[in-house]
Amino acid sequence: MDNLRIDALIIGGGIAGMQSALDLADQGFQVALVEREPSIGGRMITLSKVFPTLDCCSCITTPKMSAVAHHPNIHLLTYCEVQSVREHGTGFDISILQKPRYVDVSKCTGCRDCEYECPITVPSPFDRNLGAYRAIRVPFSTAVPQKAVLDPEYCLWCGKCEQVCPVEAIDFTQQPETFNIEAASIVMATGFDLTPMETKKEYGAGKLHNVIDPLMMERFLAPTGPYGRVLRPGDGKEPTSIAYVQCAGSRDETLNITYCSRVCCMYAIKQAMLISGALPMAEITIYYMDIRTFGKGYEQFYQNAKAMGVEFVRGKVASIKEDSDQNPIVKVEMTDIGEIVERTHDLVVLSQGIIPASSPILRGGSTQAVSLPLGSDGFIYVPAPDSAPCVTERAGIFVTGTAMGPMDIVDSIISASAAAAEASAYIRENGNRVEAHKEALYA
Repeated sequence: MDNLRIDALIIGGGIAGMQSALDLADQGFQVALVEREPSIGGRMITLSKVFPTLDCCSCITTPKMSAVAHHPNIHLLTYCEVQSVREHGTGFDISILQKPRYVDVSKCTGCRDCEYECPITVPSPFDRNLGAYRAIRVPFSTAVPQKAVLDPEYCLWCGKCEQVCPVEAIDFTQQPETFNIEAASIVMATGFDLTPMETKKEYGAGKLHNVIDPLMMERFLAPTGPYGRVLRPGDGKEPTSIAYVQCAGSRDETLNITYCSRVCCMYAIKQAMLISGALPMAEITIYYMDIRTFGKGYEQFYQNAKAMGVEFVRGKVASIKEDSDQNPIVKVEMTDIGEIVERTHDLVVLSQGIIPASSPILRGGSTQAVSLPLGSDGFIYVPAPDSAPCVTERAGIFVTGTAMGPMDIVDSIISASAAAAEASAYIRENGNRVEAHKEALYA
C-alpha cells in the first residue's frame, strides 16, 4: 500500500471511531480509520438491543458501517494495527501493520464459496465461542467489508477454498506488510474490555458451567445469535430461573477497580426485560448494591422492569458454587434484612464492569505505539475534562468513547462528535500555522 497523507487518523472502528470519522469526513477532511479486526462495528454490532428504547443495535450500527465504507473521504484500513507513532513538525508519522488475510480483497466478492467448502469448523469469537465458523469465512453476516479472512491457526492448507474461489482471490503467500501514514491529528477510539471472569474467584473464576458474562447473553438474545434462543451453555437446557450479579467487577477494592462502570445496571435491566419476552415463564432476579439509572428515561425503564415481574434483591453476593446438576448456587447477604441466604438458579450472569481495552496500541510489549499518560483508573488521561473532555496531554491527539472512561452508547456518540470537533479545530489551526511559516520563509 502506498503511503497516505491525511488530516486525521482514527484508531478503532467501533461506534465512537466511526462517528468521529464520519464527522471529520463530512467536513471535507481526509480520514483514515484503522481497525485491528477484519470488520468494523466494534462491540455494538454484537449486541441485541439498546436501552432504554430497545431499538435494534444492528439496525443502528450497520448503516454507519456502510456509510464509513462508502465515504469518499475515508480510507478504511481493517485487519491493521498501529505499530509506532512519531511526532514531527506538522503532525505524526504512523507505522501501520497490515495483517495477512490470505485473501486478495481487491478480488474477493464475499460470495462465501470458500467458507462453504472449508472442512474445518472452529469456535466463533464473535459469538463468544458459542457458535462456530469455518477456518476461512466472512467474519459475520453484516461485516464491513464483506471480505473473507483465513485463520492460519486452524487452516489445514488443503487448498479446497482456493479451488472453488470463482475469482481466484485466495493467496496463501500473503505476508504481513508495513506502510506509513502521515496525519495531522489522531483520534483514539480504542474501546473497552470487560473485567475478566477469572478475576472473581469467589464467583467461580470463569470455571462454572452456567455462570456467563453479559456479552454471551447478548449473543443469546441477538437475532443473529448462534441458537436463536436463550440456553444454558453447560447442557443446552432452557433456564427457568436466571440471576444477575451486579458490580461483579466494578466498585471492588479487591480488584483495584473502585469506579462505577455506569452501564451495568442498565444492560442487566435491558437483558432481563428481553428474557422476560423470550422466556415468559422464567423467574429473573437481579442482586444489586445500588441501582444507578442516570440517563434520560432510565429510571422509567427500571420501573417498567419491576412492573414486568423482574425481582430486584438488594444484597451483596459473597460466592457462587454449583451443585451436581451444574446449577449455580448463589450465596448472598440480604443487606435490607441482615441475613445470609443461599439461592439456586439455572443460569447466572455476572454484570462485569468496563476496563480499558487491552490494546497493544497503549499497553503490552516493550514499546508503546502511542505514548499517552493514563489516569489512575487506567483510561486515557484527560487534563481538563470539564472544558476540553476529549483533549489529551499530547497536542493533536484526542480521545473518544470508552477509551476515556466508562460510558453508554449515547455518550460515546456524543463524545465522538466532540473529539471530531476538537480535531477539526486543531487541523485548521495547525494548517494555518504551517502556511504562515511557509509564507514567512519565502517573504
